[in-house]
Amino acid sequence: MNGGMLVAQVLKSNGIKQIFTLCGGHISPILVAAKSIGMQVVDTRHEANAAFCADAMSRLTGKPGVVAVTAGPGVTNTLTAIKNAQLAQSPIVLIGGATATLLRGKGSLQDIDQMELIRPHVKWAARPNRLKEVVPAMQKAFAIAKQGVPGPVFIELAVDLLYPEEVVRDWYKKETDKPNPKPAERVTAAYIKWHLQRLFGGAPPEIATAKQPKKTIPAKKLVRQAAKLLAAAKRPVMVLGSQTMLHPEQVNELVEAIETLKIPVFLSGMARGLLGKSHPLQIRHKRSQALKQADVVLLCGVPNDFRLNYGSHVRRAKVISINLSNEDLYKNNKPKIPILADPHLALVAIAAAMTYAQKGEWINQLKQRHEQRENEILQMANEDVGLINPLQLCLAIERSLADKSILVGDGGDFVATASYTIQPRGPYCWLDPGVFGTLGVGAGFAMGAKLARPDHDVWLLYGDGAAGFSIIEFDSCVRNNIPIIAVVGNDAGWTQIARDQVVLLNDDVATTLTHMDYHLVAQACGGIGIKVDDIDQVPAAIDRALQESRAGKPVLINALIGKTDFRKGSISI
Repeated sequence: MNGGMLVAQVLKSNGIKQIFTLCGGHISPILVAAKSIGMQVVDTRHEANAAFCADAMSRLTGKPGVVAVTAGPGVTNTLTAIKNAQLAQSPIVLIGGATATLLRGKGSLQDIDQMELIRPHVKWAARPNRLKEVVPAMQKAFAIAKQGVPGPVFIELAVDLLYPEEVVRDWYKKETDKPNPKPAERVTAAYIKWHLQRLFGGAPPEIATAKQPKKTIPAKKLVRQAAKLLAAAKRPVMVLGSQTMLHPEQVNELVEAIETLKIPVFLSGMARGLLGKSHPLQIRHKRSQALKQADVVLLCGVPNDFRLNYGSHVRRAKVISINLSNEDLYKNNKPKIPILADPHLALVAIAAAMTYAQKGEWINQLKQRHEQRENEILQMANEDVGLINPLQLCLAIERSLADKSILVGDGGDFVATASYTIQPRGPYCWLDPGVFGTLGVGAGFAMGAKLARPDHDVWLLYGDGAAGFSIIEFDSCVRNNIPIIAVVGNDAGWTQIARDQVVLLNDDVATTLTHMDYHLVAQACGGIGIKVDDIDQVPAAIDRALQESRAGKPVLINALIGKTDFRKGSISI
């Protein structure tokens, strides 16, 4: 059995149904073997987008996403996506091809020191040197990707570990089977034969059923302390982040815990949508003001980074911090109760330990503030901006969302505007890059999401700048039958940058684009393209997009939008 088939069987034993890739001769045996045992091989037009597909798949299924790329530039092209996954704490198994074991460091095609390049950006990296080491390395990769703080791992697989043994031996026949060899040639032939015998010697271990990683359970003493502190609080607030969402199969348990605690909650990252559209405990606006007024703040899977102004938003409150990362637990603020544990398990345990009387006056105060901001947004949506007001466009999408809809955000100003106005309908229905703020995640995230949840409408909200990174993947969507809906908020510029650059530096250099015909790019790739430049055209465009997507066609709406002051002052540094 060749190494490619061994890899495919390990993937299957771990419940993997899709492998994302851009083809290359180094990894062909993996792709052929995966297809032969019933896995879906999804090929993209750029390796970064293949890795973004795997990231989205991991977030929505709870299983590591898998991406296989060829050696050298194939691996380096994934680096931004892998770093994004590391910072977003997404478990990904990256398989990188490599030159033959005999040729390392000799100047062969695409041979670089991939291990040193990628090691700082993954939890673990391995380079099997013998066929019998491939299965243990792959199994360990899956285990480590999900242990503790989830994240990406890297396996480098040399080309001679993947192809059939007889093929590999045939590659070296010119060196090993020379007639009348000279003494030096005999030595070379003997070394190659020894190396090949070592490479293929010993039977590969059996492929065992994948084991689930151990969960990090919270200390009972800390759980009781947290429950007591929350029960006594007059103005408690919870902030839930992506790390709270590591167990998709137990999401109902998480919701029940929040409802038991009866504490107003702000949701961020992958936690957006956890409570549906209009849960009475969820507050969406004026988070910083609420945190500054709170007497107790529960941070669940959320570090005190730039999103909480490096801890200044919670400096007056007693902080309960729950995190799988010891570094994030204490980042920029020493919590009164630090709980190094799985945030999901800890929150459920605290809810079970607590008796709490809802603080109606405090919740009403937060809700009034929330409603005031909603009204301000509605007023700004009515402003005439020449083309389509981006707030009106987002509100039109909001009105059209089905219960089974997933939103993918890829962009700056337009996507941030959407985050204020478009509400995910349920858990695991919002995907954005995370703390790295990477532009270009869009097509990969949307493709992975649609494959993970084929019964959901998948909406890709593109800034026009971000669309340039991955719009060519409409070709991949067509070829792989992935019918997403993309909406480009096209204001002909890098508006999030320009808004402050022009004010502070009096120059718009490098921030201007054009009202490009993005819809024609989608059409050229075989998808459906729709252009709108008036709000009255938007409802019909959305209806058509939904109809075409549900019939199996990927769709792109190119919406020409005007510029507003809605996010004035939101400098992106």
